[in-house]
Amino acid sequence: MIRVLVTSLLLGLAPVTPPSSTDSASTAAAVVCTLSCDTLDPSRTRQEIFPVPERQVNGRRVVLHVSDVDGMGWASIDNGVAGDGVWLDRSWDGGATWEGLLGRATIPGSWTGTRTLMYNVTDPVAHKRGLLRACGDGAGVVCTDWIYPTVCDVTCDRTDAGQANGDTQPVPSTTLFGRVIRLHVDRNSMAWGTLEAGGPGDEVWLDRSWDTGASWPGGSSLGRVGVTSGTSTRTTMFATRDPRGRHYGGAVRACGREAAHAQGSCTAWARPTPTRTAAAADALAYSYDPYAAWWPSSWWNSAATLTALTAFAARTGNHQYDWMIARTFDVNRGTFAAGQRSSDPVEGNFISRSIDDTAWWGLAWIGAYDLTRDARYLSMATTIAAYVHQFWDTGTCGGGVWWDRERTYKNAVTIGLYLRLAAAVHNRTPGDTTWAQRSRTAGDWYLASGLINASGLVNDGLTTDCRNNGQTVWTYNQGLGIGGLLETWRATGDTRYLTGARRLADAGTTSPVLTAGGVLTESCDTGTRTCDDNQKQFKGVFARYLTDLAQATGAATYQQFGRRQSDSIWSTDRDPLNRVGQRWAGGTPNQVDWRTQASGLEALTG
Repeated sequence: MIRVLVTSLLLGLAPVTPPSSTDSASTAAAVVCTLSCDTLDPSRTRQEIFPVPERQVNGRRVVLHVSDVDGMGWASIDNGVAGDGVWLDRSWDGGATWEGLLGRATIPGSWTGTRTLMYNVTDPVAHKRGLLRACGDGAGVVCTDWIYPTVCDVTCDRTDAGQANGDTQPVPSTTLFGRVIRLHVDRNSMAWGTLEAGGPGDEVWLDRSWDTGASWPGGSSLGRVGVTSGTSTRTTMFATRDPRGRHYGGAVRACGREAAHAQGSCTAWARPTPTRTAAAADALAYSYDPYAAWWPSSWWNSAATLTALTAFAARTGNHQYDWMIARTFDVNRGTFAAGQRSSDPVEGNFISRSIDDTAWWGLAWIGAYDLTRDARYLSMATTIAAYVHQFWDTGTCGGGVWWDRERTYKNAVTIGLYLRLAAAVHNRTPGDTTWAQRSRTAGDWYLASGLINASGLVNDGLTTDCRNNGQTVWTYNQGLGIGGLLETWRATGDTRYLTGARRLADAGTTSPVLTAGGVLTESCDTGTRTCDDNQKQFKGVFARYLTDLAQATGAATYQQFGRRQSDSIWSTDRDPLNRVGQRWAGGTPNQVDWRTQASGLEALTG
């Protein structure tokens, strides 16, 4: 039974005293930063619970205090005397070994108790799952139990496989002297192993890794079971996700041992696939840094990625990652020197000299507002839109938004972002007339600007004398045009904008410039070429706004195109860990990182 304390924390205890050199842990512990860094003062906790029983030693009480909200714990000792000590142990391998004497504090003077500072229970940044316990020394040493040795998601470790919600085998089985070893997963992301055609003494078990199979401390030989009768056996089920510890996308494999030869064999590592979108979202969440609160190390890409995760939540009703939205907002709304988030300084409110980078964040907060109805997100999006509007300039080309503060280029991405953002702000601001007029002005300028060529495709930008520059047609420019004109139609009711959006969609879904075999293909996807970090995310933007258009119009052609992208990604561009690559039709060379993952998620969500 977990007890929750809602009153003030441990009144009457002595303040923490820093450990002396003789009190230091025998093995130095690296500082862990998740939502906060190790050694946070307990007065700053947002929760206090007691998930394991306290321990007694010679009349002293040793207590482990935990805040799941913060992902941290601290220890206290009371009913003690001067010189009694208290500390934390933290283990990264299921309790086999540990970092000892963390935050060791001793009772001074005439006080009867003290407490440690707070330490992180686990480390999702480094993909290490931890355990924590409190220890005290009061003329004898005692420790509490470790907290959370059992991983729980929808169900918990060691649930009987007979309760599985479905049965999928994500990777091929492995064989060993005629034995067949299989990995099974269900729709709740639980996993188990089976051994078939075996004999007495043969064994099967699971290994579980939080770092994509690179290591598995504390996760070896899970559920190990032997054949005692018949020819087959199975393990119990184990979770592959630990939401409490902010670990997503755990990998598992099934392993077996043949008794007579004392040899073993394992399947490949895999992640479960409860649904296409949930599997892709887990793999994307794996790369999120909860301390810095972004996807390192790309500023505008992080905005687009947050938008992808927000759209996933909105369309599936899966809100398990909503905390990332608030975390990203709270941590990143301040100022950052050049090189910390972007090559440019970030000046507060997500604003920088790169007008397009700033506008991507505006759209991210529109999506966050639509999902949560939290007014601070709409307020931020409006602030960003007002900043971008400062660079609308009728003195060059009759209008349009400059790409940068130096006013060097008018391009499709910046005006496409502004077009969508201005209309979105109007559509969410009751009684607004200012943004309504701005969105109409932007829509008219866009359609007449010359950015759209004779084939209905959007080139990269305009020349200094305001002509189409004929530069590369990218999927994201096509997609932003679709999304911007669609939102402007919603803002004004003027069907010219909807017609314009459909023209861009028709061209984008059929042109050999942007598709191959019915699958979106960038120019950098072909042959031996590779895409840069910006280009990796382009196709997802097109998929996002084509999905929006398909939902608004009910057009079967757009819906079918979207399904074709999803099917192609799932069958040809995904590995057993549900990582999605750059080339949606498969092939090599195929780049894989969180940017390609976010892009693929947008197509799968659609």
